Amino acid sequence: MKTRFYIDFKSPYAYLAKDPAYELERELGIELEWLPYTLDIPAYLGSARVDGSHTVLEQNRNAHQWRRVKYSYMDCRREANRRGLTILGTRKIFDSSLANIGLIHAADRGALRPYMDRVFERFWRRELDIEDAGALAAVLAESGAGEGFERFLESEGRARLQTIQSQAEAAGVFGVPSFLLPDGDLYWGREHIPAVREKLSAA
Repeated sequence: MKTRFYIDFKSPYAYLAKDPAYELERELGIELEWLPYTLDIPAYLGSARVDGSHTVLEQNRNAHQWRRVKYSYMDCRREANRRGLTILGTRKIFDSSLANIGLIHAADRGALRPYMDRVFERFWRRELDIEDAGALAAVLAESGAGEGFERFLESEGRARLQTIQSQAEAAGVFGVPSFLLPDGDLYWGREHIPAVREKLSAA
């Protein structure tokens, strides 16, 4: 069993973990199994929608949740600025299911990295609507995996995403980025990449 690595495109922490995970693969000569895990953010952070001037239009968050959200974006921007990446806060909580199904489709066709790179970068620049199947199909086409996406969505795509989600949760996954090692050890968060590297190197 490969080391499984769970991501969600609407997680800035998953975006920041992507390139270090590439480096981990290169350093150790391994291949991670990149898998989607669709976060239910309102379940633990509430929900909100803001306009272009950051005025809150509607929200279901308490003061504690707002502090956590604001800190998370500050923390992610701090790291993104250090690495020359752009992370712009989203104006609503997106349903990333379609983009995550696109990840499965891209992986099936050997286009996982180009698809991930484009979706993450454009989404966090506010240049891609990950709830727009047509926009995602265009990204898949650019990445070399456009053919058959609409059929995949209409047929097995959602069922495969749900199977991956259920298997992840059965193994203890609750957030992203998460590494699930072959021995069943779970590491949540990019700060654990050094520990993952050490353990995989020893194995």
